[in-house]
Amino acid sequence: MLFRTLDDADVTGKRVLVRVDLNVPMNDGDLADATRIERAAPTIREIAGRGGKVILLSHFGRPKGHDPQASLKRVAAAAAGVIGRPVAFAEDCVGDVAERAVAAMKPGDILCLENTRFHSEEETNDAGFAGKLARLGDLYVNDAFSVAHRANASTEGLGHKLPTYAGRAMQAELEALEKALHAPTRPVAAIVGGAKISTKLDLLGNLLTKVETLIIGGGMANTFLAAQGNAVGKSLCENDLIPTARDILAKAKSLGREIVLPVDAVVASKLAAHVASRVVPVDGVGSSDMILDIGPRSIERVISVLARSKTLVWNGPFGAFEHEPFDNGTVEVAEAAAELTAAGKLVSIAGGGDTLAALNVAGVIDRLTYASTAGGAFLEWLEGKTLPGVEVLKLSPLPR
Repeated sequence: MLFRTLDDADVTGKRVLVRVDLNVPMNDGDLADATRIERAAPTIREIAGRGGKVILLSHFGRPKGHDPQASLKRVAAAAAGVIGRPVAFAEDCVGDVAERAVAAMKPGDILCLENTRFHSEEETNDAGFAGKLARLGDLYVNDAFSVAHRANASTEGLGHKLPTYAGRAMQAELEALEKALHAPTRPVAAIVGGAKISTKLDLLGNLLTKVETLIIGGGMANTFLAAQGNAVGKSLCENDLIPTARDILAKAKSLGREIVLPVDAVVASKLAAHVASRVVPVDGVGSSDMILDIGPRSIERVISVLARSKTLVWNGPFGAFEHEPFDNGTVEVAEAAAELTAAGKLVSIAGGGDTLAALNVAGVIDRLTYASTAGGAFLEWLEGKTLPGVEVLKLSPLPR
């Protein structure tokens, strides 16, 4: 993949506009999850350490115009603690206020500009607004893969105005995804879980052309089981998509791809913590049963697939992992993936909000090859879609 990184940038004494994702969860003004800031911190520290003037751009929430509740001021203060350096704040991201704040900067300083979404031109990718942002910098660094699927002024428009580079988090994400699907070590397996097929039709279609084995779990597996003629009781099932599931199974067969579905399941009468549950074969689900996790034989089968694979892409849990004991399938498969990764036998790439939450429950995120904090952007990449914030890295003007 051809894109420039910080290795190619001379940042000393330069004003460097850095697009980060500071759209982080806050709880009564306190930072609730620092993951996205932690991912951007190495880029920020590196540019500042090399004598650049770091100017942070980000959105926060979905404000309609200027909204004090959506200000980045408190986020900037919290970010300073994570980064370990002072972070100044400007009350606007363009105009006199921003220009004065940037003019006062010295090499090594870090400045966070106000929420870009306070201006409607941000989300319409207005060229004039991108020009106003560009006047504040000499270089542009995009370190926010999580918003790379959005063609906004600060994620895509700026790339047409200034010499553009990938930050370290963006670089790591793109290199990991390249390893996963574009130039993987084969054979490749993909785990796709979650509630519904309807939200992942594009994903399933694209993966069938990329992987040798497709492992389907979560609620969406029930629709496939129903398509094979199995009763699924009270389980989540998209009955209107049963023909679509049959088409996907037929396509896999025609392409010579293996689809792995559950062979047994953990069922209960309702979804609740510590409810009475039992294991049944998939052809033994009763009319009052809900399928809430894969069973032990299914877990063994999935792990055996991972053991003969070289690359794994994972999006979506196997069961209702938020409630014990329905986290067992996800946790056991995750631990097996982590062990194979640690042994150098598997390249493991995972992403998506529910996926990360499930892998956190399993305690394995740091033991996989790469865990993406991006939600929509990660999914769109797996679906084979073009991401504007990535494409602009390839199209950016040559450094002046």
